[in-house]
Amino acid sequence: MKKNISRRNFLGKAAVAGAAGAVLPSVMNSCAPRDKMKDVIVPQFLDQAPDGPELKAGLIGCGGRGTGAALNFLDAGPNLKITALGDVLEDRLVSCRKRIANDRNNEVADENCFVGFNAFQKVIDSGVDIIILATPPFFRPEHFSAAVSARKHVFMEKPVAVDPVGARFIMATAKKADSIGLSVATGTQRRHQRDYANNYAQVAAGAIGDIVSANCYWNSGKLWHRNPNASWSEMEYMIRNWVNWTWLSGDHIVEQHLHNIDVVNWFTGSHPVKAVGFGSRQRRVTGDQFDNFSVDFEFESGIHVHSMCRQINGCERNVSERVQGTKGASNCKNSIVDLEGSEIWKYKYPLNDEGEETEDVKVSPYVQEHIDLITAIRTGNQFNEAENTAISTMVGIMGRISAYTGKLVTWEEMMNSDLKLGPKVFEFGPVDVPKDVPITGDAYVPKA
Repeated sequence: MKKNISRRNFLGKAAVAGAAGAVLPSVMNSCAPRDKMKDVIVPQFLDQAPDGPELKAGLIGCGGRGTGAALNFLDAGPNLKITALGDVLEDRLVSCRKRIANDRNNEVADENCFVGFNAFQKVIDSGVDIIILATPPFFRPEHFSAAVSARKHVFMEKPVAVDPVGARFIMATAKKADSIGLSVATGTQRRHQRDYANNYAQVAAGAIGDIVSANCYWNSGKLWHRNPNASWSEMEYMIRNWVNWTWLSGDHIVEQHLHNIDVVNWFTGSHPVKAVGFGSRQRRVTGDQFDNFSVDFEFESGIHVHSMCRQINGCERNVSERVQGTKGASNCKNSIVDLEGSEIWKYKYPLNDEGEETEDVKVSPYVQEHIDLITAIRTGNQFNEAENTAISTMVGIMGRISAYTGKLVTWEEMMNSDLKLGPKVFEFGPVDVPKDVPITGDAYVPKA
């Protein structure tokens, strides 16, 4: 029998606060108390970013999401160009370079293609205006800090960290970005999705009264995995298989379910301060992660949120959020009902060519977030999502640690934890990190 892994292994010493210290959450769009808001502030979105001088972007992380983000950036408006690419794996860079050339006629010069663990700095130093960060999340805090230090605007994918030290480092860097006028978008595309944003406006104006509870779910099938290859070192294998290793992804409660957690934080204008959760590994075939989590999050106000996520084929699927108020409830996306369940508001989607209503917003939120970032840069109306996303990331980490250990974990512990995942040496060879799957609770010792 494997010895159980102690809470200390997953929480750290919780002795000294990190660089950011305690950070209060900010509320998107308005900080006015909900009970005093009478008018619905309808969010305004542009279908395309305004024209202006050419903006050059460098992409760090050329996998599937990085390539997608590059294409989304190029679709966001006029005079936009990808001029530099960086990745630790050459084949990923080659594939991305070919895709953006073929699909968007965007050629990247040989001298601006960089491979290796130091490629990120070379991209930053290549004369670009914007940095797109899409590597495995473990690398995000260092890359974000380097980009902000070089005074570059940033689009970075969520999550923004995998451990408490990294999340606090993002919070501190976000404040630095604010102080020098940089704009930052973070891949939480629901905040840029027109149905969600309009629903939020209704809730913020008091349509459901005071929020008293919430639920959020990402129950889906298995993602993907890579089997070891004799030609790969352990480091290369882990990076190619990154969604299955906690030190690289944060586990799927952080890497994927963060979207739903972030919506609840957004709608409530706050974040949980306690977590008690459980989870297990039922079907996962590689890595060191759980494949299901269930967490009871508690807010300082006493609100409880049930968070549930699962990545197992053949199970009930549900990717959604719900907030319950004193006067009604909302699915956070496109509908509000009263206490009797009667719909009192519905988002109006555009009609298709046959005149039928769809459930597709006019502009994809994956493109809209780039439109909003470029608009902020070109108009000088700075915005910065990094702190909010770091807070949501920390909530996911808090839930993960509670599920791994079976113990109550608090926000205060997260803000004081010295837990930092990952190896100390980055080279293509063996990786010195724990690789056992967590075992929750006291170890079972069979009688002789």
